[in-house]
Amino acid sequence: MTRDSLVSQIKDKKSFLCVGLDSDLQRMPACLSGEKDPVLKFNQEIVAATHDLCIAYKPNVAFYESRGAEGWKTLEETMKCIPDNVFTIADAKRGDIGNTSRMYAQAFFKNMNFDSVTVAPYMGVDSVAPFLEFDDKWVILLGLTSNKGSADFQMLKSEGRNLYEEVITRSQKWGSPDNLMYVIGATHPEKLAQVRSLAQDYFFLVPGVGAQGGTVEDVVRSGMNDQVGLLVNSSRGILYASDGPDFAEAARAAALNLKKKMEEFIV
Repeated sequence: MTRDSLVSQIKDKKSFLCVGLDSDLQRMPACLSGEKDPVLKFNQEIVAATHDLCIAYKPNVAFYESRGAEGWKTLEETMKCIPDNVFTIADAKRGDIGNTSRMYAQAFFKNMNFDSVTVAPYMGVDSVAPFLEFDDKWVILLGLTSNKGSADFQMLKSEGRNLYEEVITRSQKWGSPDNLMYVIGATHPEKLAQVRSLAQDYFFLVPGVGAQGGTVEDVVRSGMNDQVGLLVNSSRGILYASDGPDFAEAARAAALNLKKKMEEFIV
């Protein structure tokens, strides 16, 4: 998906909501227990209930690959139920030497046709560059993450700068705002404005809204640019809004609540 297509979808839907499909087999509603593939049925119902409210879906690959071949099949079938005009993110956090990264890129971009994949920058440019060779595909680079352990390395200082600042600044030489985004956690609202000053034209994928404590208002206040520049993710708060037969309706209500908050900030 091109940048123009992504921006157009945001404006048309008046939303920058990303729904995380962290669909855990152990948390499936009891009403799906008779299904051959409860996770696939769950995902299909969630997508059907929310696709007009969000502009992206983000399956967390770990929830699928942990189930072996069956889980990969679920992920492939899930991709088929997502409308073509909705941005897709393989939350895989890959990052290896160049030839291995090339195979990962082929897996997610060619074989599964994701629009983007999350990538860890620790091994440097040669682990990221292979993902940037595909037209209309995106790298979403881990910049400043929302987990508690992000302070272990990302906040380390060298010559007065945090490591995450160096990552965000240097990586802009590898890609452009047309094929590179950054993961910036909503649990660091005080850092968002500072990160935006380092990467003014780039999109940010922002996890941590909802169950992890971040708010749409804080993210917008600190991180929005003139093309919105945000994909705000919610996973558990939408997926598990209900564990009953009304799980899809409850998911829609939760997504609609976030979408309405976003509408206020889109001209």
